[in-house]
Amino acid sequence: MKKKAYILSKSDIMGGAPCIAGTRIPIAVIVQRLKEGCTVESIHDGYPWVPLKTIEGAISELVEDLSQSRNDSEILQTQAIAG
Repeated sequence: MKKKAYILSKSDIMGGAPCIAGTRIPIAVIVQRLKEGCTVESIHDGYPWVPLKTIEGAISELVEDLSQSRNDSEILQTQAIAG
């Protein structure tokens, strides 16, 4: 897995919750805003000190992680069936 540039999880920041690097903005907040139908631009409006590119990068890294997790899960299921 490649090193993340936009998502950081440290025990001394927000209790270890994954956050946008360099901020205390939990990724869960960004996900919730997206689920509510907010655009990336409107999320950025709420955090104007965070570059739009950083918010987009964090979302991209999250999507990559979710895709990788799904692929890993499918591989494990296939291996279990093939047993």
